[in-house]
Amino acid sequence: MNFEEKLWIISAHRMKSAREHRIPLTEEAIKLLQSLPGYKIQEDIRKDMYIFPSKQKGKSLSNMSMTTVLRRMNKGQYTQHGFRSSFRDWAAEVVHYPREVIEHALAHKLADEVEAAYQRGDLLEKRRQLMADWASYCYQQLKPN
Repeated sequence: MNFEEKLWIISAHRMKSAREHRIPLTEEAIKLLQSLPGYKIQEDIRKDMYIFPSKQKGKSLSNMSMTTVLRRMNKGQYTQHGFRSSFRDWAAEVVHYPREVIEHALAHKLADEVEAAYQRGDLLEKRRQLMADWASYCYQQLKPN
């Protein structure tokens, strides 16, 4: 993670698609990361650090750990993947961004191989605005009525 450039880069070997994925970070995301307990902010976070570390050194929390947290919050009807689905629904129904921008934000591979062959960029700047709108929407939902 590079907070100066407001960018999180996930290396190709960690991605299902085996392609590097660049994630634009919003101010809200950076503040959230900085607020995590025990999280030391450096200009560039080491590659071996996890946002949600396990008690086992060098490992991240498992999917089951996240599921357990949701159950303890009495939110067992939700899943980790459901958060991605919520973003996708919001992006399709509330804002007006091209489908390709939304799919890139989710690190989805374009289904049409011909289209994918020509779409070589990652639309980072357009995704940066999309993520700013998403952060604004999420924080708006947290405000008391």
